[in-house]
Amino acid sequence: MESKNLIIKKTCFGDYEYFAVWETQKFITEFLSINENKSYEETVRESIIWEQDPTKLQYTIYEKELGKPIGRIYLSRVDPSTDSLDITRLYIGNDEKRGKGYGEEALRLILEYCFMNLHMERVSIDHHTGNKIASNLFLKLGFQYEGITRNARKRNGKYHDLNLMSILRAEYFERVHSKRY
Repeated sequence: MESKNLIIKKTCFGDYEYFAVWETQKFITEFLSINENKSYEETVRESIIWEQDPTKLQYTIYEKELGKPIGRIYLSRVDPSTDSLDITRLYIGNDEKRGKGYGEEALRLILEYCFMNLHMERVSIDHHTGNKIASNLFLKLGFQYEGITRNARKRNGKYHDLNLMSILRAEYFERVHSKRY
């Protein structure tokens, strides 16, 4: 997958090194279900297990200009029988690249892939209550709120509520073709 500034590729073993560093940073763990002090070994083990599961897909976001990884996308609950999946994790892990629109660009690119290549009918995403940046981005791209899943995630021994959102295939194409995207 490629856009103006980004290339998104299937995750390879060498990318785990970046994930292990990024997933210990407060600005990443604050709104994701990642325990603090997660080790490199835990990151690798988790990623390898996910790689064996056909309902999970992992991608690495590269900045096109430098050709270096800057973020991660993890899709789960990929279900061909219902043509649906969840965007479970999407972040820009390189702090210097945050706030430059790469997250939005990556989300647009992965949505295009989900609807055009994977032929999904429904893509869901969630965010921790209080994560206004994620909320605003998801609304901007056409996701709609479905409700709150109470105590749906656990991080550092504490449960968190999640705001569940989704976008349907017809809604995505309507936005793309109306230039509101």
